[in-house]
Amino acid sequence: MNIIISNTAGTPIYEQIKEQIKAAIFRGELKEGELLPSIRRLARDLRISVITTMRAYNDLEQEGFVVNMQGKGCYVQSQNADLLREHKLREVEKHLHASVVAARLCELSDDELLNMLKYFMNEEDEYE
Repeated sequence: MNIIISNTAGTPIYEQIKEQIKAAIFRGELKEGELLPSIRRLARDLRISVITTMRAYNDLEQEGFVVNMQGKGCYVQSQNADLLREHKLREVEKHLHASVVAARLCELSDDELLNMLKYFMNEEDEYE
């Protein structure tokens, strides 16, 4: 697991950790039952406070992404399939919205944009 912290992001460090772990779970990089790095090890690796790491792990546990087993560590919890699908749909919507905004800036017509989408969808089919 590769977590990148930015001190200039304007987002608290614990929040950055939490969001990156959640994203790794949604992408399937972290699987159900997988052990996360210990709080101390992650804090040492990221050169941050143990309290900051603990806050991120506690938030993840409260949100149902991980389960902390006393003395054994923090494990990825099984995820609700509907929750995963909803997250992926939001990602698609975000990218489609950005594409529409970019198309408007380039003054593409709706037909031109739809043709581009169809092209990329067909291109993806070729690689499967």
